[in-house]
Amino acid sequence: MRRIMAGVCLMGLAALCFGAKEPPAVDAARAVKRGVDWLASVQGADGGWGQDGGGTTTVRQGERLETQSNDVANTAVAVMALVRDGSGVDRGPYGKHVRRGVEFILRHVEQAPREGLAVTSVSGTQIQRKLGPFIDTFLTSRLFADLDGHIADNTLAKRVQAAFGKTLDKIQANQLKDGSWNFSGGWAPILGTSMASQSLDRASAKGFRVDRQVLARVDNYTREARKSEGGAAGGGVVGGVAGGVPRGRTGSVAASASPVALYEGAQQLEQMSRTESDRKKNAKEISELKSKLGDASYVRGFGSMGGEEFFSYLNVSDSLKRAGGAEWEKWNSNIKSTLVNLQNNDGTWAGHQCITGRVAVTGAAILTLAAERPER
Repeated sequence: MRRIMAGVCLMGLAALCFGAKEPPAVDAARAVKRGVDWLASVQGADGGWGQDGGGTTTVRQGERLETQSNDVANTAVAVMALVRDGSGVDRGPYGKHVRRGVEFILRHVEQAPREGLAVTSVSGTQIQRKLGPFIDTFLTSRLFADLDGHIADNTLAKRVQAAFGKTLDKIQANQLKDGSWNFSGGWAPILGTSMASQSLDRASAKGFRVDRQVLARVDNYTREARKSEGGAAGGGVVGGVAGGVPRGRTGSVAASASPVALYEGAQQLEQMSRTESDRKKNAKEISELKSKLGDASYVRGFGSMGGEEFFSYLNVSDSLKRAGGAEWEKWNSNIKSTLVNLQNNDGTWAGHQCITGRVAVTGAAILTLAAERPER
């Protein structure tokens, strides 16, 4: 039985606003531990995770699954959460789980063709339907950006580096004309664009060859999105099928697949605030975006708690943490209180619309609760 119902969950969202009363202290560390313990306990025999667990025995009874098998995207989110908690392929309480998850992902990436944007032949997963058909590629690249340089096993380190380079090549070669990766086939592809851009930014910082024009185009895309009515980001094209070269890559861009301002604003805030120089250059836009966090209806996103909201809160936390100060402290305290109160009795988090799977939502919640921990 769920600890709290969807309608009750929404009541606590107003506490996220900067102007809200300081919430009572919560034990976020305990919530994170319960979450990572659950993720580790349901890892599949193949090393992967799927929508609701790692095998049929861990799936909620009555939960409709888009696919039955484990997949790359959910596995990447789960491993990212374990890594943020402090484990790595060579260390930590869940080092073996991280390694098995990485090896699961590597098997898919290594078998994927170099052309096209896909890194897996598995299609139709819930997370793909919501964040876009190539979210597996973007999340894998984001994970490998964290792991690169932190693997003692030389053989595995080389495999990860080669696979990381492969994802970077795919992402750069298939950027859309508008500078995004908002491929159709997902409800909120802007969150996929955010992960793609983050992986390129981190790769560039680590010395990987990244085309500066690709980075400039996504910067320009983000600035232009802020200029449009309501700051809504355009994006998405007709086409893009897993396993093939995305059609329409250089064609005109249609309206965004998702009109939810929270998702788009969270991407913009993360993109515009990466460095001190960025924060100075984009001070006006950043201030406008921060001001929206005082609007409870904006923070609620689609209006109920789905995985897209959780990933958006992660972007906001990662953004505000960089500059620190009172705004970050206020947001971090409030988001922790909200997420801890949303945790289920079994240690999981589950969405109430769109992305409902426990693996992706639990992973995103852990990443947000542990946002202040040092990144790789």
